[in-house]
Amino acid sequence: MDIVIIDYGAGNIKSIQFAFKRLGIETQFSKEPEVIQAADRIIFPGVGEASSAMKMLNLSQLDKLIPNLKQPVLGICLGMQLMCNHSEEGNTNGLGIFDVNVKRFNTNVKVPQMGWNTVNNLKSDLFKGINEGDYMYLVHSYYAENCKEAIAISDYGLKYASAIENNNFYGVQFHPEKSSTTGEQLLKNFLNL
Repeated sequence: MDIVIIDYGAGNIKSIQFAFKRLGIETQFSKEPEVIQAADRIIFPGVGEASSAMKMLNLSQLDKLIPNLKQPVLGICLGMQLMCNHSEEGNTNGLGIFDVNVKRFNTNVKVPQMGWNTVNNLKSDLFKGINEGDYMYLVHSYYAENCKEAIAISDYGLKYASAIENNNFYGVQFHPEKSSTTGEQLLKNFLNL
């Protein structure tokens, strides 16, 4: 299976690569449209700030490529947020794959949310073999609002979408590559979609 991690200068790509290596799977990094389009599975990672990450996507024209991909695509953390309509972080327009907006946590909670939190209301084959209330690892100051495309909900002062799905596109706010055996199961499930 050919797995490509999109390399656009805003990724936590080494830890994702190691997570797949633990599953016995080699991955490649690429920003080349033909390599990305030919892959069986695509990982869209992201660490950093939304507006500068979106600028990098625009410069490389990946902002036009990603929404038209036909194979399963998994957005992780900022990658997921960039697949939404709009983010309050840097007042950034996203790729519009998920019909939801990204907001900043309010001052009632410690920001960023950093550490383990549960996932609930699981609704997708992406969560096969994962139980209600299992823990995933998160580091984020912004969240996707609860929406019709939510396939997992977490609670941090409010209920938000910690995973979303639209056709062949999946997004997770948590870091499966840092979420122990539960995150490993999710990556296996993504490969089996």
